Amino acid sequence: WNDHSDALSQRDSGWLQLFASSNQEAADLHVQAFALAERVSLPVMVCMDGFVLTHAMEEIDVPEQEAVDAFLPPFRPRQWLDPDHPVTIGAMVGPEAFTEVKCLMVQRQRRALDAVAAVGEEFRAAFGRDSGGLLRPYRTDDAEVVLVVMGSAWGTAADAVDALRVDGVRAGVLGVTCYRPWPAEALHDALSGVPRAVVVNRAVGVGSGGTLGQDVRVSAPDGTEVCEVVMGLGGRPVTRAALADLVCDVLDGWEPVGVLDFRDADHTVVARELVREEAPS
Repeated sequence: WNDHSDALSQRDSGWLQLFASSNQEAADLHVQAFALAERVSLPVMVCMDGFVLTHAMEEIDVPEQEAVDAFLPPFRPRQWLDPDHPVTIGAMVGPEAFTEVKCLMVQRQRRALDAVAAVGEEFRAAFGRDSGGLLRPYRTDDAEVVLVVMGSAWGTAADAVDALRVDGVRAGVLGVTCYRPWPAEALHDALSGVPRAVVVNRAVGVGSGGTLGQDVRVSAPDGTEVCEVVMGLGGRPVTRAALADLVCDVLDGWEPVGVLDFRDADHTVVARELVREEAPS
């Protein structure tokens, strides 16, 4: 049962994290992940939604081995095990070097932003598919409301946007493909001029808020009103109708309850349990 709790728990590990919106993009991102890891000397995590993608059957275009070999240059590792020149690497870092190690992690992540964008463009030129990159905007140019999503919800949100547009509702969707490193500047530019952005969180930082929403709020331009909802936890489906209703509610003046709104929760059950816990024993 899918949500993003497991993947986003590793957001500060120093790995690059790329989220696939479809099985085709998952296949494409694995090819790009090798290019990225070798280029920036950082591990890359390709995240794809469990069950929704992993247990789905659909036709994809698997790149030919010759094309992949041409896309990926021969890898010459910077560090390797050499019996003729043995070295040991300590797993523990003391206070005399820990700060520098963390600083190095941050600097490498920043450099990786350009590499993610560049590899996505190179893949597009080589294979003719728009996979990878930092963000995936769809019909956002004149949108009054933009849904900000990650993973397979992008396709569902795009379908919802198409249906809303038929009814004259100016909606759009912004998919986050590269979650780490966080594309703060690119997201700021993508939401520039957008009156409202609604973040669909599929992971929650208990006691703090939506995990994706925290990053979006920090990066959104001042003129964009950001609200958050939680949907699709534990494999609960995120449907086209639910996303369309969310957009319409926001345009009608709906505001989330508190900082974070569990949009698809059974609040009757939650309220009952809170009352039961507060009752004297």
